[in-house]
Amino acid sequence: MLDDFFIRALVAGIGIAMVAGPLGCFVIWRRMAYFGDTMAHSALLGVALSLLLELNLMISVFIVASVVSLLLLFLQKRGALSTDALLGILSHSALSIGLVIVAFMTWVRIDLVGFLFGDILAVTEADIDIIWGGGILVILSLVYLWRPLLASTVNPELAEAEGLRPERARLFFMLLMALVIAIAMKIVGILLITSLLIIPAATARRFATSPEIMAVLASLIGALAVAGGLFGSLQWDTPSGPSIVVAALALFVLSLLPLARSERASHSSHGGH
Repeated sequence: MLDDFFIRALVAGIGIAMVAGPLGCFVIWRRMAYFGDTMAHSALLGVALSLLLELNLMISVFIVASVVSLLLLFLQKRGALSTDALLGILSHSALSIGLVIVAFMTWVRIDLVGFLFGDILAVTEADIDIIWGGGILVILSLVYLWRPLLASTVNPELAEAEGLRPERARLFFMLLMALVIAIAMKIVGILLITSLLIIPAATARRFATSPEIMAVLASLIGALAVAGGLFGSLQWDTPSGPSIVVAALALFVLSLLPLARSERASHSSHGGH
């Protein structure tokens, strides 16, 4: 029988995958992969500030990731630099400031590797409650924001003309990303969060016939990657977080095989008849 800690890791990981899938679809559609990275890097600054000011870790990471998002929106409005240049500046600055603060705190022992790569096997029941509670909140918010978010992704001007307020939808989307990163950091770590957002969504894109189907598929593929990665980690004694990402990558590579493409083509031709 599987140990309790393994079951907890599985439940927590699947909870995160379910939320990361639909969010990851928007990251891909909006070409914001680097934004996900920037948010994840800002998490380390959140960790450093939570230790320095003795704040709750998750709240601290959420606040810092949200501030970085708002800062990005503000700087984009100024229009001085391209978005990818701004993201590069914010990403590396947040990461570096976090590391410098950590270096000054000689009185605190910090497991940096744990924060960077996560420790899904150390998940507690309280963590699971937060992951699933926060996850349900994020999914409900996404359902509510789905139409304005999708419309502003496809055509911001048209969305604005239809009164869907794309700017507000974008801000909410960034805050949801900040929340997911705060929740997921303990599980998969700062460096692996972005891969869980992007790889399952990229895999789902090859089979999806609509945005909604892609979001559902991304969640299922993410959950499959979590299960495969954890069982692989148990079997071969490899680190659990990276194993999940390798499993997600394996599914992505499988989706590129000609068989998967020809199946999809035959499905669409059947649909056309």
